[in-house]
Amino acid sequence: MLVVLLFFLLMGAAGIYLLVKVGKKATKKARKVSTRVASHMAAMGTGDAAETERMRLDLRREVSLTRQAVDQALRDGWGLGDLPQLVAEIGVHAEQLDDQLGRYAQERRVSAYVDHAALGRLREHHAKLTTSCARIRADLLNDQMAHASGSIADIQSRTDLEIEARRRAPDPLDQIDELYNRAMVDRSRPDDRR
Repeated sequence: MLVVLLFFLLMGAAGIYLLVKVGKKATKKARKVSTRVASHMAAMGTGDAAETERMRLDLRREVSLTRQAVDQALRDGWGLGDLPQLVAEIGVHAEQLDDQLGRYAQERRVSAYVDHAALGRLREHHAKLTTSCARIRADLLNDQMAHASGSIADIQSRTDLEIEARRRAPDPLDQIDELYNRAMVDRSRPDDRR
């Protein structure tokens, strides 16, 4: 009886432990989702704060797309040189800029007295980082198209060769019969040559 009670206590403790663990993960995910929802809602407004929130969303999207493109190129086995390291550096700077944009947006919502020159600098940094991301993706897309065009040209030439190999070779006897028939037709009409 005591062993069964002890077993149920252990099972209950393990269940509580798992529930707490799952609850912590769910809380972290809920915080992330609520922060994103709040950013999206704030970006729908007007004014400098909303513009700043839109810049944050745009920056996150550009960095995410660039990371995905580089990861895909690495999985495909392309030689990228220092590009992955560069994208990691861009990610670090993007996180810093995201924090700065978030602070500016918060200050702008609370107070009308905010340094407008700071917004200009934030816009400039945003433009530089997003342009760098777009250029990296464009270069990777160019490489991908070059790889694909080489493969497509190879497939086309192999297709032509395979189709030629499958064609039936002309029978020399048929050609001789055709020439003989022409000669006979030409002999039967001697007046047409004049």
